[in-house]
Amino acid sequence: MAVLEIRQRAGYLFVAVIVGHIILISAQVNAKSGVPVLEQVTFGVFAEVQRAASAFVGGVRHTWTSYVTLRGVKAENDSLKRELADVQVELQQQRAVADRSRSLERLLELRNRLSFDTAAADIIAASATPDFRTVTIDKGSLQGLKADMGVIAPAGVVGRVVTPTARASKVQLLIDRNAAAGVLIERSRAQGVALGSGDERLRLEYVAETGDVVVGDVVVTSGIDGIFPKGLVVGRVESVDKNGAYRQITVRPAVDFSSLEEVLVILTPTAAKEMVQETKR
Repeated sequence: MAVLEIRQRAGYLFVAVIVGHIILISAQVNAKSGVPVLEQVTFGVFAEVQRAASAFVGGVRHTWTSYVTLRGVKAENDSLKRELADVQVELQQQRAVADRSRSLERLLELRNRLSFDTAAADIIAASATPDFRTVTIDKGSLQGLKADMGVIAPAGVVGRVVTPTARASKVQLLIDRNAAAGVLIERSRAQGVALGSGDERLRLEYVAETGDVVVGDVVVTSGIDGIFPKGLVVGRVESVDKNGAYRQITVRPAVDFSSLEEVLVILTPTAAKEMVQETKR
């Protein structure tokens, strides 16, 4: 074993001597370019190391620059998204203001056309159950509102005041199942009563058998109920179903009750109401 180790060490020493000798010779021998071979080889090796290091550093720098750029782009995108959301909210607000302005213009035009006094009111609440179709308005007895005053909108009849308080009032919509209004067919002048059904339609009842009623007829107030003046639009006849001598007439209201925002309350008593009051006196 000792002899083998001595031989291995001698072999390593011999290799080291040979390599050293080659290095010394390379340092003395010049290449064709006049540069020593050792220097040329060493430069080549270090040049490749530098090339690899430069490529690695360049890759890291490129990756970092891309990362920083992407973060900047992401931050810019987030900022643009926030600005877009703000613009969309502002557009919605402007659209709401424009819709509100158009609604108020229509209400003002209606008020100017009417021959009786009215009070404008905003709807501030609605009933939570379909069994009672009512809304709450922001005007009350302090503004002269009383029970059984008619309520209208630019499209037509809305309902009547049922419970006024000092600063607000409850309005029973015409589609409430307990609501009714005296009406007539504008074309044929056939009279009847429009009754609420609790849904989005009205029933036209108590029309004479000889009354001329067809689909598409305009239904207006007759003024005999003492609540609504004569001639206000209630709706249009949607269907006329005959069952023997009995006719089932359905009326589509002129007012879209789901989108009401402003209304007019009729302050001037109707002719029928004035006659009743005179009789009581």
